[in-house]
Amino acid sequence: MRNIGKAFIHPLARAARVWRAERPDGSEQRVLVIVTTMELEPKSDRYKEKLVERLSRAAKEHLSRSSQADRFIIMNPSRQWRTEKAA
Repeated sequence: MRNIGKAFIHPLARAARVWRAERPDGSEQRVLVIVTTMELEPKSDRYKEKLVERLSRAAKEHLSRSSQADRFIIMNPSRQWRTEKAA
């Protein structure tokens, strides 16, 4: 994986963006949200641990080289996002 500038780019990631989240104490935390279409539920037959580990490792390496975010989360796209139309 090669980072261009500060963007997180990886073949297993469909999208990535830094979101600002508020902690319970009111302070702000930057979270790298990575969207992927691969299965993330370990109990599923389609779950591939090596691929999830590969994407997680790349995210950790990216965060260690960048001040872009403090943490990361990997998630699947919400079905509602795909069906929701702009108002």
